[in-house]
Amino acid sequence: MALGNIAAIAQTNLKRMLAYSTIAHMGFMLLGLLSGVVGGNWLNAADAYSAAMFYIDRLRADDRSAPSACCCSCRARASSAENLDDFKGLNQRSPWYAFMMLLADVLARRRAADGGLLRQAGGAVGGASTPGQIWLAVVAVLFSLIGAFYYLRIVKLMYFDEPERRRAVRRPAPTCGVLLSANGLALLALGILPQPLMSLCFVAIKSL
Repeated sequence: MALGNIAAIAQTNLKRMLAYSTIAHMGFMLLGLLSGVVGGNWLNAADAYSAAMFYIDRLRADDRSAPSACCCSCRARASSAENLDDFKGLNQRSPWYAFMMLLADVLARRRAADGGLLRQAGGAVGGASTPGQIWLAVVAVLFSLIGAFYYLRIVKLMYFDEPERRRAVRRPAPTCGVLLSANGLALLALGILPQPLMSLCFVAIKSL
């Protein structure tokens, strides 16, 4: 969690930032697994392991699909959108792509802290909140706040900064655009109604 989140802050390239973010996410996922058995007590195992499974399922959708698709789809004709500065003013050039990035960047991370945009590790952190592991949950929340900073930085660039280039965004193939939109809207639905997937994860873990 420390290595991934701290290194991601220093990145100006979106792909490298996501790579370090993945390292941090693996720490959050392992946190859920760690909290499954505490002092020989297995009572929390199903909840903790299903939280880790739910976390990794969401990670596959939001952290890779939508940002990576936008990274490919939002290329100007003469350059690729890989650096963070390339996303400056994206909302002015392509409001729909900016909205898709917003969904992946904010709504999909609503599980980092109760009631807000910082809830990205909620299940794993919740599983760690057992006697003797409170300190670890506190550390996880602190690093989730750091993670929220560099993700929300992209939102700031898209919506509040002026674009460095006024060239129009190149439109992807129709199929790619449909898949990108479907993925983003699915993230929105999952962010609003996470319980069905959480229940499926719990049932899958209990059946083992």
